Amino acid sequence: MRLDKFLCDMGLGTRSEIKNGIRKGMALVDGKVCKRPETQVSEEQQVSYQGKPVSYTAFEYYMLHKPAGVVSATEDSRDRTVLDLIQEKKRKDLFPVGRLDKDTEGLLLITNDGPLAHRLLSPKKHVDKVYEALVKGQVTEEHAERFQQGIDIGDERLTLPAKLTILPEDLSRAPAEVLHALEEIQKGTSVTRIRLTLREGRFHQVKRMMEAVGCPVVYLKRLSMGPLLLDPKLKPGEYRPLTQEELQWLKEL
Repeated sequence: MRLDKFLCDMGLGTRSEIKNGIRKGMALVDGKVCKRPETQVSEEQQVSYQGKPVSYTAFEYYMLHKPAGVVSATEDSRDRTVLDLIQEKKRKDLFPVGRLDKDTEGLLLITNDGPLAHRLLSPKKHVDKVYEALVKGQVTEEHAERFQQGIDIGDERLTLPAKLTILPEDLSRAPAEVLHALEEIQKGTSVTRIRLTLREGRFHQVKRMMEAVGCPVVYLKRLSMGPLLLDPKLKPGEYRPLTQEELQWLKEL
């Protein structure tokens, strides 16, 4: 690829800034000054810019434990975005795979691999997405049966069948964020902790499904997406690169 694109992809400046820098002799290719932005280079060649070596990374993959209060976007004029949390990123073209609401926590994949993202999000692939939620009201097995049939959330068609599991009422071992959500609920209000598995990703789907059965969501967290499980060691706001094993799982979808 062109030398200016190589350096620009690695987030070292805008295309015009990079071109100017190259023409001023700031770039070395295999130890020699290169002043032509259009020079073709490969990933195997030794490239440095402004005195620092630059290795090319075609794709990056990060598992993020998205915290509440951060938006799932590449940029936002008012709020902090999930990309703002990824400090060591090399690529400037990263994006979140799918979206979690601003007040929703949990697993979010950050990458620049468009084909992989498409496979994970495609309705035809029916990739399982598992959520844990705290909802107002008493959820029963009757609700679970309704979810297996599909729920009317105001769209042209019912949702696909979803698996609703009622979790134990004992919250003594619940995550700290769940206990915090409980504290915010007015005393005397009954709550149910559930796990919900979906195979599609409609707008605000979990919240709309629970609203449809009279049990609004108080707290929501995504636990997994296909074979990718949220690392329990990651606290909200923390992230890590995917392991080779996790990446292989995703590519085998």
